[in-house]
Amino acid sequence: MESAAKPTKPSSNISEIVSQFAKVCKFRSIGVFSSENPTHFQHQEFSNAVKELVDGIGKTDSDDAKVFPDLVEVCSKSSWSGQEEISKLFDIMSELKLAYVQLQEAHIPYDPDKIKAADELVFSNLDGLCKVRRSFKEKQFQKSNSLSACLTVLQAENKIQEKSLERLKSQAKKKDLEISYLKGQLCDLDAKNKVIMEEINLRKREAINRLNFSSIDNIVTEVSKGIHDFAKPLIALMKASGWDLDEAANSIQDSVLYTVRSHKKYAFEAYISRRMFYGFSLKSHNLDDVLKFNDPVDVLIDDPNGNFAEFCRTKYMLIVHPMIEASFFGNLDQRNFVSSGRHPITPFYQLFVKMARWVWLLKGIAASEPESEMFIVNRGSKFCDDYMESIEGWKDDIGSVEGQFGNYKVELMIMPGFRIGDRLIKSRVYLSELSNTITC
Repeated sequence: MESAAKPTKPSSNISEIVSQFAKVCKFRSIGVFSSENPTHFQHQEFSNAVKELVDGIGKTDSDDAKVFPDLVEVCSKSSWSGQEEISKLFDIMSELKLAYVQLQEAHIPYDPDKIKAADELVFSNLDGLCKVRRSFKEKQFQKSNSLSACLTVLQAENKIQEKSLERLKSQAKKKDLEISYLKGQLCDLDAKNKVIMEEINLRKREAINRLNFSSIDNIVTEVSKGIHDFAKPLIALMKASGWDLDEAANSIQDSVLYTVRSHKKYAFEAYISRRMFYGFSLKSHNLDDVLKFNDPVDVLIDDPNGNFAEFCRTKYMLIVHPMIEASFFGNLDQRNFVSSGRHPITPFYQLFVKMARWVWLLKGIAASEPESEMFIVNRGSKFCDDYMESIEGWKDDIGSVEGQFGNYKVELMIMPGFRIGDRLIKSRVYLSELSNTITC
């Protein structure tokens, strides 16, 4: 004989209960009873059978496997517990029990109408059990489908996130490679920049060496030329502004004996030179900022608050008097601009800066030697060829007649002299001949 298969799925609980109930109904044939009270006997038998059926729910067999798994336990594992179906199940079973008792009672005495009514009630309750079974299966199927759908959505979302993660990892790897490549390029550029900076510093040192003693005469010449070039527009602007040049020259140095009237320009050059070299200290300073630009104005643009810029600002304010500038330009805008720490790009100021650049270089070169000094020649001093140079080229005439130095005296010092190490830079002076001069 085949043994009944043990239920393994929660969905078969209702079916098993109905099957057990059918077996109970077969225990007694309808209409066959003993002399005992049939109603009482049938009721007792049915009650025992139902009790056995109910008690069997949740019990285990000899293999410790549940014959009828606990529906509450199974359903409580999800959001849908099945409590409603279980409640309906026991209500229908109670009604079925009563309907079965009524069916038995309808046989004694035999009453076809009661039998028919009780039979319909039994089948109605059996139909209710089938509905409960279908409802249980449908809801369990819906629950299974819902969980499956959620799982599918989660799996799809997980796949999308995994693809995004892989894409981000790929992009990060690509960026890392780019960063490594750029770091390599940066290292190469740093190395090249280092080489270039060394070359620039070498060229600067070479430029300073070229400006050193072998070309110090050229620097002095450039200083004299710068003073002359700046004096020309200064005199022209004064003349255009209505200044009395004779009176102006006399205010610079009175009672000067000029050989010709045009030599009065040397008074203005002497004034500029005196102002430029006023307070001249042989203190070493860096020349790199001036040497790295061809145009000295670019030095001021690059470092408007540097030492050279401060030197230009101080000397401009010292040379160009406010009354002079106001007569030139009708206002003091340029002076105010300079005094505020800025530098105007005007032709007049550019000529001044070019002159100042050569004075700055001369000062720096002179300060490079520990035993350097600047010397001046006072007015009225006798001309001495050893440390003086005539600005008008009288050297040959003076030197051709021995012992005639006493016939010439210094009227103006256009450029001071310098002793730099063992080298002597003569002072440039304007002379007058005592026996052949005119007073202007």
